Amino acid sequence: MLSQKNRYNHKLRLRLFADGIAVGVLASLVISFFRYALELAEQWRSVFYNRVTPASPQFFIWLGVLAIVAYVLNKLTRIEPLASGSGIPQVKGALLNLIKMNWLRVIWVKIVGGVTGIGAGLSLGREGPSIQLGAMTAQGYAKMVHRNNVEMRYLISSGAAAGLAAAFNAPLAGVIFALEELHHNFSMPVLIPGMAAAFVSTFVSRTIFGGGSVFIFPEFHTLELSQCYLVIGTALVAGLAGILFNQGLLNINRFYRLPLFPNTFCKIIFALCVSVALGLTFPQVLGGGSQLINYLAHSAVSLELLLLFLATKFLFTLISYGLGIPGGFFLPMLVIGALTGAVCGRILFALELIGITNMPNILVIGMVAFFAASVRAPITGTILIMEMSKSYTILLSCGMAAMIGFVLAELLRSKPIYEALLEQTLHQQKYAQLLQKEDLSHRNHDLQEEDQYYNEE
Repeated sequence: MLSQKNRYNHKLRLRLFADGIAVGVLASLVISFFRYALELAEQWRSVFYNRVTPASPQFFIWLGVLAIVAYVLNKLTRIEPLASGSGIPQVKGALLNLIKMNWLRVIWVKIVGGVTGIGAGLSLGREGPSIQLGAMTAQGYAKMVHRNNVEMRYLISSGAAAGLAAAFNAPLAGVIFALEELHHNFSMPVLIPGMAAAFVSTFVSRTIFGGGSVFIFPEFHTLELSQCYLVIGTALVAGLAGILFNQGLLNINRFYRLPLFPNTFCKIIFALCVSVALGLTFPQVLGGGSQLINYLAHSAVSLELLLLFLATKFLFTLISYGLGIPGGFFLPMLVIGALTGAVCGRILFALELIGITNMPNILVIGMVAFFAASVRAPITGTILIMEMSKSYTILLSCGMAAMIGFVLAELLRSKPIYEALLEQTLHQQKYAQLLQKEDLSHRNHDLQEEDQYYNEE
C-alpha cells in the first residue's frame, strides 16, 4: 500500500510540475494583456491631466467619459460580484472550498473593470487582479484537462503565484505568497507547480515588458548595526500605519452607507469626482502609484508635502477600494508604506540621525513593515519588496522591519487583512454559517493535513 502511494505521489508531482508550466504560460499571457491595456489607459490619463484645464472643452468631454466609466463599473459589479475588489480573498475562499467562481466570467469582468477603474484614476493596483486572473486561468485549465479537486486546488495556488510574479517581475515572491499567505503551509505539492508557474510566468512577462524592476532606487548604503534603533523606530511607525490602514479598509463601508450614497452608481460617481479633483492638483496619487515611489527615491521632498501625499493617498485608497469594483490595494499599500517611511526619513534627516544617502533604506523599511503588519506575511513582504526594488543588500534591515510589523500587529490583535476581507465577502455572499472561527480554522487544518498526505514519501 505504501509503495503504491509513493508511486502515485511521484507521478502526481511530475504531473503538477508539467501543469505548473502550462499554467505559467497561460496566466502570463492573460496578465500581460491586462498589464498592457492598463499601461495604455494610464498613459492616456497622464497625457490628459498634463494638458487639460477646467476651462477647456476637453475637460467636459472627460467628465462625460467618466460618467460612462461609472455606468460600466456599476454594471460589472452586478454581472460578477466575485470579481470585485482585489480578488485575493476570493482566491483564498476558493482554496478553502468556501467560494465557487465562474472562471471565464471572472476573467473578463476583472480585466474590463480593472482597466476601466484604474485607468480612470482610482487608487487601485494591478497585483490583486493579476493574482485572481492567474488563479482563474489555472482553474479553467484544470477543468479543461479534467484534474480532480485536490490537483485543481494546487493549480489555483500556482496560478496565483504566476499572477503575482507576472505583475511585479517577482518570481520568488510569487512562490512564497502561495505557500505563506494562501496555504499557510510549506508543502511539496504546492511548491512544485508554484515554482514552475511563477518562473515561467516571469520569463514570459520579461520577454514582453523587459526585465526592469518596478521601483527604481539609487544605490543602497547599508545602515550600521549601531543604527538598528532607526530601523526599529521606522518599522513601529509603519506597522501602526498598516494596522490603521486595515481598520480603514474594513470600515469604509460605513462611510458609503450614508444617505448621500443611495446606490453603487452614486458611490462610483463620487469617487471619480474625487479623482478629477486630485488629477488637477496631485496627479501623483492617482492609480497604483509606483511612479510616486520612484519620485520619492530620487527627489528631496519637504515634510509638509510628504504628509499631504500620505494623507491624500491613504484616504483616496480607502475611497476607491470601498466601491467594490475590480482593483486591488496591494500596490497602493506599498506606496503608503513608502510615504510613511519617507516621513520618518525626513524627520530623522532633520535630526541629523541619517544622511541623505540612507533615505532609500528608510523608504523600503517603511514598505516592508507596513505590508507585514497589514497582510501578516513577513517573508512574502520581505522578498517581494527586495525583488521589486533590487534592495538585496539591506536584507537584514528588511527582515527586522518585517518581524517588527508582524509582532506589532499580533500584539494589537489586528486581523490579517485578506482573512478579514474574506469574512466580509462570505457575509455578502450569504455564507454566514461558515464564518464560525472554529469552522474556518478546522477547514484550513484539514487542507493542511491533505497537503501533508501528498507530501509524504
